[in-house]
Amino acid sequence: MLMRVFRSLMPHDGRFIERFCEHSRNVVGGAEAFRCMLAGNGDLDAHYAELCRFEDAADEVTRETVMAIHRSFITPFDRSQILDLTTSLDDTIDLMKEAGRRIRRYDITFTPQMLGMAECALRATVEIRDAMPLLGKLSSSVPRLTQMQQKVRAAENEADTLLDSGLRALFEGSGTAGQKLTVEKVYDLIEAVVDRCEDVADVIEGIVIEHV
Repeated sequence: MLMRVFRSLMPHDGRFIERFCEHSRNVVGGAEAFRCMLAGNGDLDAHYAELCRFEDAADEVTRETVMAIHRSFITPFDRSQILDLTTSLDDTIDLMKEAGRRIRRYDITFTPQMLGMAECALRATVEIRDAMPLLGKLSSSVPRLTQMQQKVRAAENEADTLLDSGLRALFEGSGTAGQKLTVEKVYDLIEAVVDRCEDVADVIEGIVIEHV
């Protein structure tokens, strides 16, 4: 009883789950814009600007979350887990932006494998976004969160397969060594986007294990 009273008097912030949800919505928005870039749908620069807009919004949520961690005595999960989740979400959209920047700067020719990997990233981010509100009701959400983790990992495995196929075609094709290295870097960045989605799923798995 005394501990409950003590905790109630300590500074706390009940908006962590809300921020995770907002963060994941921004990541999905960025993934949609990134996928449109690689699909060649419309104005490349306009899609990149949209991606940057979502990345800026995600940065703002990250700043708010980090400040809340330092200001709050009570947090819904371990502080390191909150920071890991926030960082992984932010890294996901940061990597999209960097890939988009390189695509524009070096006028990269899109490949079916790149588009397929971007679609894997979009699927993974949508799964994460849809599951994020469930962090507020962990005990009743384990099956759905487990399903999310499985789908994100399946998307990551598919992206790895597409990466191997794309790199094989790249290095078997024509072009200078410098051009190939530039394209390879873009492949690696897109693959890293899906890897960060898996990192998000891993953090959520750890939260479930510790709190259910």
